[in-house]
Amino acid sequence: MDQKLKDIVLEHSDDIVKMWLEDVNRKKSSDYTAAISDELFDSTNREFVNVIFSSIEKSGLANDITEFSERLINLGWPLSYLTDGMQVFRRVTSEYILRQSEKVDTDYFVEVLREVDNWVDPVINKLVNEYSGSWENIVSLQRVALQELSAPLIPVMENITIMPLIGTIDTERAKLIMENLLDGVIKHNAEVVLIDITGVPVVDTMVAHHIIQAAEAVRLIGSRCILVGIRPEIAQTIVNLGIDLSKFPTKSSLRKGFQSALELTNRTIEEVQSKDEDIEKLIDSLNRE
Repeated sequence: MDQKLKDIVLEHSDDIVKMWLEDVNRKKSSDYTAAISDELFDSTNREFVNVIFSSIEKSGLANDITEFSERLINLGWPLSYLTDGMQVFRRVTSEYILRQSEKVDTDYFVEVLREVDNWVDPVINKLVNEYSGSWENIVSLQRVALQELSAPLIPVMENITIMPLIGTIDTERAKLIMENLLDGVIKHNAEVVLIDITGVPVVDTMVAHHIIQAAEAVRLIGSRCILVGIRPEIAQTIVNLGIDLSKFPTKSSLRKGFQSALELTNRTIEEVQSKDEDIEKLIDSLNRE
């Protein structure tokens, strides 16, 4: 920015900031910021305007822009807060500079607009780039975390594993389920896998198709699948859709499915008497003698 104009802006920064805050606050009741507390809104606005002025006081764009963009993302504020705020700042600053001049001709008017644009535009670009980059990074990390949690294979006993499924199953997640299932069966040497769909809200033709494919893939590598968690409404949907799940066992609950898994691995559940029960039987026997 031209040094003369720069001096005007810095010398009257308090007045420019006041005008900017008044304009931004005037719009608060009519947009997405209406639900934000006045205290948070005011503190964020002041931090915003400090970031803007730091770009003219320092050489180049300040690192504060990066930190401020990340803060907005953590607060859940949209990108439009940055772009709208910068456009208001552009207008307010241009108007204030022009008012300070005794005589404004066309050349001076154009010069002021150009100099303000040369200051504001790089700041907008930097803010948008930093916001977008931070947002994409956060979304990427969240996606990885969700994928890691979306289809876990849990070994509960030797040769028996459980895969609890929660939430909607789409094509991308179905592919992940298949990969985790096959890798887990081999890794844990599982003979029986319980696929628990208790937490799946809707089982339509596509979901059932993916489950059947997964069960068939498990069968091809020498293991068996048991589908558990079939609620009455899910069973009715499956029947109405004409979906054939006869190729592998189905159970209404995880407990019943686990019992079947024990039978398939030649195990049974037996009650074991406690030591207290053994002592009571011994006392009874002595008393009878």
